[in-house]
Amino acid sequence: MKTKILKKSILLVCSLALLTQVYLWAEPTRADTDTDSVIVTLDVDSGITITDGLDVTMSPNIGVGSNTSIGGTSWIVKTNNEHGYNLNVKASTTPALKHSNGTNFFSDYTEATSGTPETWSVASGGYEFGFSAFGEDVPVAWGAGAGCGTNLTISTNGLKYLGFKPTDKTIATRNSMTDGDGTQTNICFAAEQKDIYVPSGKYTATITATAMTI
Repeated sequence: MKTKILKKSILLVCSLALLTQVYLWAEPTRADTDTDSVIVTLDVDSGITITDGLDVTMSPNIGVGSNTSIGGTSWIVKTNNEHGYNLNVKASTTPALKHSNGTNFFSDYTEATSGTPETWSVASGGYEFGFSAFGEDVPVAWGAGAGCGTNLTISTNGLKYLGFKPTDKTIATRNSMTDGDGTQTNICFAAEQKDIYVPSGKYTATITATAMTI
């Protein structure tokens, strides 16, 4: 009789142990938890760059056999400023194009309406120096030209001109940032003598381009 009771006791203990294991397997252990969040901040600085424009030797030389001369250079502006940029140009002197002797000079191109670009035209008896621009960000007021001239003659097909001043004149503008390649703006220089000869010698002008964020 005792043997039967012992066997039943052992069987009961084993059954309880098995049930305990099944319960523990079916009911995962619960762990205590705690959380925390962090804020990551990155400042992106606004910046702007401009490439170096190439120096310009105008062609052909003005003289007894040629009355007009042209030249051109360009700049590429890059900016991540969301409001965009302006590209301005100005001359270091007035007038801009002067003889090396400091006395003779080309007059700055004179517009019919001051400050408004116009088709190139020099009155008889004058000699003048001016500029135009073309490119993706150049306002329509400068015309719709695609080059500084053909056959070394001043382009009057699409381009419009101004005279330089010692104060900034905007030739390109954008109201948004550029892409990674930037935007190229081209500037065209023009000089002409009309029914008169310019005193011989070397004439130079220093033109400064400034790219600035808006």
